[in-house]
Amino acid sequence: MTYDFDLFVIGGGSAGVRCARIAAGHGAHVGVAEERFWGGTCVNIGCVPKKLMVMAAEYGNAAQDARGFGWHCADGTHDWRTLIANKDIEISRLNAIYRRLLDNAGARIFDARAAFVDAHTLDVGGERLTADKIVIATGGHPTRPPFPWAKHCIISDDAFFLPERPQRVVMLGGGYIALEFAGIFAGLGSAVDLVYRGPLPLRGFDEDLRTGVAEAMETQGIRLHPNTIPASIEAVDGAKRVHLRDGTVIDADLVFAAIGRAPNLAGLGLDRAGVATGERGAVLVNEQNRTNQENIYAIGDVTDRLNLTPVATAEGHALADALFGPGPRVWTLDRVATAVFSSPPIATVGLTEHQAALRGHADIYLTRFTPMRHALTGRPRKALMKLVVDQATQKVLGAHMLGDDAPEIMQGLSIAINCGATKQDFDRTVGIHPTAAEEFVTLRTRTRVCEAPTEIEARPLVGPEEIGAAEMGVGD
Repeated sequence: MTYDFDLFVIGGGSAGVRCARIAAGHGAHVGVAEERFWGGTCVNIGCVPKKLMVMAAEYGNAAQDARGFGWHCADGTHDWRTLIANKDIEISRLNAIYRRLLDNAGARIFDARAAFVDAHTLDVGGERLTADKIVIATGGHPTRPPFPWAKHCIISDDAFFLPERPQRVVMLGGGYIALEFAGIFAGLGSAVDLVYRGPLPLRGFDEDLRTGVAEAMETQGIRLHPNTIPASIEAVDGAKRVHLRDGTVIDADLVFAAIGRAPNLAGLGLDRAGVATGERGAVLVNEQNRTNQENIYAIGDVTDRLNLTPVATAEGHALADALFGPGPRVWTLDRVATAVFSSPPIATVGLTEHQAALRGHADIYLTRFTPMRHALTGRPRKALMKLVVDQATQKVLGAHMLGDDAPEIMQGLSIAINCGATKQDFDRTVGIHPTAAEEFVTLRTRTRVCEAPTEIEARPLVGPEEIGAAEMGVGD
């Protein structure tokens, strides 16, 4: 049978654009449809604009910190509208780049919604098109609270277009989006309350990091409300009144629900194509990203496996190579580094202490210190660094950091850990002095040993409370 396209990609985000562009570069006749905006969540209403807003929030602290170094900086005021306008200009520039990449590769672009008619046929903006192979790359969307008072909340999609900065914010959720926006609003001058169900934020992260970030948020004035959830939210005198189940009542100008994300599949017509989904609504795929239909694939957040932009991009590239190129590109996805752009940021790669303990004995190396910068600023901001080491092989199973530049540092450590570096490899590496990063290669004293099947509880942080020994040149 002759088809209109060799490959049709539904979704113009990171996964879809990379897959379409690489496939077209291999000579395939490719179509790609996007109904909302090119670049997907990350570029438009996700990691890119959020990181710009994190940077904006950091400038206020930087101006205050400069006084400790002799700069006489007056307290300034922040213009929210200028930030949003400049953010929008940058996002528009990136949108154009994504379209240009596809144009240059020879893919045909459709600014329209695509839905399945059958396994080889799509309705694309009212036009019937056929394709030999079809890729679902529609990403995910934030979920709204399933309660009557959800109308009083915004979600992350809305946060990037607020006309004014709210003075009082209640954040609902303990995940990375909630923590990042709590830091953004607090850094720009808002009073922030963070409400989350568990004892600590960031479920699934290493326990020491979770404890550390909770302490860090409190030092910047964010009020934490653990172990509770809202009982109701009502509109009162032009504001919102949040009633928590523990009896606390909070008045706010904005209630921001960051309670999770779900695959974006509404109206896609998967049933007409016979594509199977799982209990949580994600598209089910095998290791080659193929669905239960031989010619249909799914990549990125729509599969709800490892929802990170670089992973989605890697999946798109690998699939295009496998279908139309010399063969699949091999990516290392079992130890993917990730970051939370909280204040200060978190970065991690590999196993947590608890995960390592379930495998057997693990050596834990942990340090906590005041970075050199804050010896002069007086800001009560700590850094935390941690290595999880397999006791038998001495391979470094995981690295975790809370502190300034943690994401930049962890990118380099992830290469070493993915290459199977041992603790001895770290020990014989000469550090760059004076830096915080050198602490990772000067951790000599084992903090503790964890053993299976221990259940690691949140605990007070251990380690030196003074300036990092290596950074000041006084440690081993």
